[in-house]
Amino acid sequence: MNVALDRFERIVTPVPGPRSQALRAKLARYEPHGVTYLSAAYPVCWSSAHGALVIDVDDNRYLDLTAAFGVANVGHTNDAVAAAVGAQAHNLIHAMGDVHPSDVKTQLLERLAHLTPGDLQKTYLTTGGAEAVEFALKTAVLATGKSRFVAYRGAYHGLSLGTLEVIGIAKFRDPFAGLIGERTTWLDFPNADANLADALADAAAALDADPDVAAIIVEPIQGRGGVIVPPHGFLTGLRALCDARNVLLIFDEIYTGFGRTGTMFACEREGVVPDLLCIGKALAGGVPLAATVGRPAVMDAWPKNTGEALHTATFAGNPLACAAALATLDELTRLDLIARVNDGAAAFGRRLERFTAHAQVLAARGIGYLHALEFATAAVANRIVIDALARGVILLQSGPTGTSITFAPPLVIETDQLARALDIVESCLPAELSA
Repeated sequence: MNVALDRFERIVTPVPGPRSQALRAKLARYEPHGVTYLSAAYPVCWSSAHGALVIDVDDNRYLDLTAAFGVANVGHTNDAVAAAVGAQAHNLIHAMGDVHPSDVKTQLLERLAHLTPGDLQKTYLTTGGAEAVEFALKTAVLATGKSRFVAYRGAYHGLSLGTLEVIGIAKFRDPFAGLIGERTTWLDFPNADANLADALADAAAALDADPDVAAIIVEPIQGRGGVIVPPHGFLTGLRALCDARNVLLIFDEIYTGFGRTGTMFACEREGVVPDLLCIGKALAGGVPLAATVGRPAVMDAWPKNTGEALHTATFAGNPLACAAALATLDELTRLDLIARVNDGAAAFGRRLERFTAHAQVLAARGIGYLHALEFATAAVANRIVIDALARGVILLQSGPTGTSITFAPPLVIETDQLARALDIVESCLPAELSA
């Protein structure tokens, strides 16, 4: 077998292949149909993944430009992470996180206190990003005695009932409007070309009009909303507004954390420290784990546990996940992935900018290894995602109305793998779309 060719895509059956189709039929029978999107040409069923490559059950191999929702920063099935999980599984799979915690949980809490910016020192561990956001919202209520929030249109903070209060994409909120408290003031999230002063003036006006605001919650870069990068100084300005009004600032870095944008966390690009930082996705290399990290003065608003925790979960601080996270953080350092992102980011952005020569590619935007292309319609974006899959590249459609495609490859992707994947994506833009 040609080792060099093993590093790239290989399509050996029609996509989806027969085994994928059989599994999809079972999925349709046993899973609620609101979960997995199924069409004649999409999706495929994964069998294994390593580095930046994914193999489906029909032995088709794909170059992944999604990092599986931004999870696989250190690569799919990273050897060190897999070894750490295996070793932990032979020692302790589950502990009683808020009753009899594990040693590895304590190690991770200490590690995060040193890794996160500023004086963020105390951490609540959970299994998914939505609960991390919910914990941050609850913390803000306890710390301030207030119960309202300022959030941004286009924001994505998870789909649990609690996070629907602050998610800024209407299609996720509207079906459950009767269950939502409507305690949020909504603002437009500024893009890179927006007037910074106007954006901050809008935030100031919202805070001044509602003295019951506990916190502003914001993504430093909107991810699921289509990779919207705000003007430089936006985070700094929000921090100043919150400080002046005794309002907390919550950053949702579940997508942007752990090197994705060229710093460990995106907020570090402006040197801004929030009161509460929500992290997840890439934290544990693919094992479910998320966290809320906060300033001690804010986190200590929670009452001491006198025998029954006010907020907990059975699998919070799970030993397998904590071991995976410690190994993932070691791999980020060992592989020098932040430097790798910074070395490749400019060329990545320039290459995507070339796509705007096609008439229906309206814009290219992003930072680090998080970029997006904006298309004239959601149908065009969807067609490209499907065509790219058939040719061996995995993409993710995004944006509030589906008009974007996000490019968030594993940070370990090799330069030639990324170039090859982008060549394939460009080949999916039909010639008649060219300007």
